[in-house]
Amino acid sequence: MNTVGSGGGAGRAPLHALLALLDLERVDRDIFRGESRSAVVPRVFGGQVAAQALVAASRTVPEDRLAHSLHAYFLRPGDPEAPIVYTVDRIRDGRSFTTRRVVAVQHGQPIFHLSASFQTHEEGLEHQEPMPDVPDPETLTPAAELLPRHAHLFADPGVADRLAEARAPVDLRYVDDPPYLTAGRPREPRSRIWFRTNGKLDGDLDRPMLHLCLATYISDMSLLEPVLLAHGRGGWTVGDVVGASLDHAMWFHRPFRVDEWLLYDQESPTSQAGRGLGRGRIFTADGRLAITVVQEGVVRVPRG
Repeated sequence: MNTVGSGGGAGRAPLHALLALLDLERVDRDIFRGESRSAVVPRVFGGQVAAQALVAASRTVPEDRLAHSLHAYFLRPGDPEAPIVYTVDRIRDGRSFTTRRVVAVQHGQPIFHLSASFQTHEEGLEHQEPMPDVPDPETLTPAAELLPRHAHLFADPGVADRLAEARAPVDLRYVDDPPYLTAGRPREPRSRIWFRTNGKLDGDLDRPMLHLCLATYISDMSLLEPVLLAHGRGGWTVGDVVGASLDHAMWFHRPFRVDEWLLYDQESPTSQAGRGLGRGRIFTADGRLAITVVQEGVVRVPRG
């Protein structure tokens, strides 16, 4: 694998590790194996499984066809100590679109499945919603600097270091305070975050499909936070909710680079029955709508 280019300072080594995580071993024509990184909680991070599954699917598709959508379900918690086997079904190869289904298995049981559709490039009608007016990311404090300052707010202060380590490949910058800073005060269910990888992708790594896979990884980090904001909850780190992702869907609209600033505009229209819904729009810095994301997850108040 080629090296990661300059930029991002201390995050480049963690970005190397993340890229290695996404570089799956090919076991057979349509079977791949992936490892996991150390988890903040005792289960595999959902964004990792989704990104690895998309990598597996993409390796069975011609390079001139990029993913335009994915739909996934998280079935069981993944074991971070065990490898994950991804089996790809070649559902359809059409003239313009290609469809793949991927099942991720651990210990003989499916833990995740994904359907993804790929398309050859074509021109067409265009319109989009406008990008929100937000501060420049360079004026905002990196989330990695916020965590150690506020470790005393967490149920386990050591979580701050583990979370910072897990997110080290990515530079995240909150436009508004993260949930753990406003626990106890309900707010508008909206969160806006600038992000980019801590390091440039160049050489052999500068492939459009890899940018899509990295964006898939990052998209699962914060999409349910607006649910917490609506109810003044600080999150699992504070200990006032428990939760997990149930399903995840993404639509890739326009080209983007994940090593350049992207704005993740997230909101929650509803929560009920122990579930919350998050919707996100990801814009490039020049205002192009690049990705739409929707996720539902379990969000429960711990029982006394």
